[in-house]
This record gives sequence, C-alpha cells and structure tokens, in this order.
Amino acid sequence: MTHLAYGIAANVVAVLLYGSNYVPVKRIETGDGMFFQWVNCAAIWVVSMVGDLMLQSPKFYPFAMLGGVIWATGNLAVVPIVKAIGLGLGILIWGSSSLLMGWASSRFGWFGIVAEDVSRPILNFCGAGLCLLSGLIFFFVKTDVELHPDSDSMPLLIDRVSTLTQQCDSGDLKSIHHAVLQSDSCPFISGCLLAVVSGLLYGSSFAPILYIKSHSSCHDSMFHGASVYDLDYVYAQCSGIFVASTVYFTIYCAAMNNRPRVYSRAILPGLLSGLMWALATYCWFLANNYLSAFVTFPIISAGLANCFMFFMATCVILIGSLLTAISTL
Repeated sequence: MTHLAYGIAANVVAVLLYGSNYVPVKRIETGDGMFFQWVNCAAIWVVSMVGDLMLQSPKFYPFAMLGGVIWATGNLAVVPIVKAIGLGLGILIWGSSSLLMGWASSRFGWFGIVAEDVSRPILNFCGAGLCLLSGLIFFFVKTDVELHPDSDSMPLLIDRVSTLTQQCDSGDLKSIHHAVLQSDSCPFISGCLLAVVSGLLYGSSFAPILYIKSHSSCHDSMFHGASVYDLDYVYAQCSGIFVASTVYFTIYCAAMNNRPRVYSRAILPGLLSGLMWALATYCWFLANNYLSAFVTFPIISAGLANCFMFFMATCVILIGSLLTAISTL
C-alpha cells in the first residue's frame, strides 16, 4: 500500500508539471516554433545531465535515445497545434492518443515489450476507458482561437475577446466576420489531426526504455543485465531529444538560408518550460517503479487534459485513475 501511495503521489506531481509546462510561454511570441522547441529541448537535456550526476552516471544505452528522437519529432508540432486549436484542446487530443498508445503497448506487449498482467483486468480496462472518455467529453467544447494574418508574429495564445473588441472599436467589422468564419475551417481540422499524430509519437516514445527493461533478464539479449530502474534511462532519453531537436533546427536554418526566426523573448519561458517537463518526467519514471507503465500512462495522459477540464470530466478521470491503480492490488 505504501508503494501505491508513493506512485500516486509522484503521478500527481507529474500531472501538474506536464499540464502546466507550456503556461510560461503562452503569451510569448514563438513564431513558427522551431527556435522555441530547440530552447525547450536544450533545457530538458541540461536538467537530465544534473539528474544523471545525482544518480552517479548509470550505464548509458544509446538505444534509449531512440525514444527521445520520437518524442522530439512529435514536439515539433506543438506550436502549430496550439495556434490552430488552442492549448487546452491540443493537450486534450494528444493526451488521449498518447494514452491509447502508451497503455496498449505496455498492456498488450507491442514493439517487443513483454506484456504485463494485472490481478483485476476488468478494472484496468474500465479505468483506461474512463480516462479516455474524459478526453472525448471535451471534443464537444468549442474553442475560440483567433486566426491572425501574420501567425509568426503573434503570441502562442492570444485573447480572442480583447482582439475582437479592439477590432470593433476600430470599426473593422469585416475582420471580425472573417475571423469567425475561419474558426471552423481547415486549420482546425488539420490541427486536430496533427495533435493525434503527435500524441501517438509521444505515447510510443518510451517504448525503447520498456524494451530494454523487459529484455534485461534474457541471457541471449544485448541488454542482459540492464537496470530495471526507470530513472537510469532519463539521461539517454533526453540526450536523444536534444540531438534530434538540434538536427531539426539545423535543417530548419539551412532551409531558411541561415536566417532562422529567433525570438529572444521566448528563451527564458522556453527554458522554464523545459525544466518543468524534465522534472515531470523524473516524477513519472519514479512512479513507474512503484506502479507499472500501463497503470501510470492513463493517469498521466488523461491528467494532462485534466488541467483544462470542467467538473464532470474531472470526476470521470479520477474514478478511472483509481480503478486503474487498484487493479494491481
């Protein structure tokens, strides 16, 4: 019971940090997001280096970096998603798709991972289903995302009401009508689809670590004798994140003829966002040692959206999370 309490406590901290790590940058101009994602990933890597030193530098497995590459690929779409459908709905959609991918891969043994069993499978399925339901509830929530004619020069999130009020005061009624008509157009659909793809990448990004752990007891595996302590792999994961983001940013600079769109005001918020994400990941990996990945994934993924949910969805997700956790007792 003590391990269950520690695991849930670590999950709660991870949910709070994951759900709010983009808040510091929501009013900051980020442009196309490429510079922001590189700063964000650099902060993640620095935090992981400190954590690696505190853990006395456990053995480094380059294969775990693959998960970081997958995560960084999904992270490229964060800024376009938020500008298209908003932060709340964006986290909601990619959290739901991440939930399905992460929970299913651990529960059913996808990608070469050893499938994990629970003593109460019905509760586990019900818990994961309710966590997903909490996300589906908010597909009916209408988002108000203002489309700006120059999307590269606007903050990540802007106040639609104040913007329309200013337009009304200036007598620009055509601009208001145009913004309202465009709110349900193709950018919204593409933003939703992009969020689903991003969530699937997020959900599969931890598969390499789970693969290493599940094959640590196989004598004929190259990972025989590998650590089963999740925190030992955070540095490798974050190294993959930083390497991939640097490669993507280099390609971006080349495509822009060495004239990347750099926004200096996004540096400190980007560093803070990366710090929060890295700390959340350490808390989550710590929770995995007390619980299992297929238990923590529904709590984490649905918990991201929970930061933006109303009372109804909050009740549903809490019930689902408790059922998922109790299923291991």
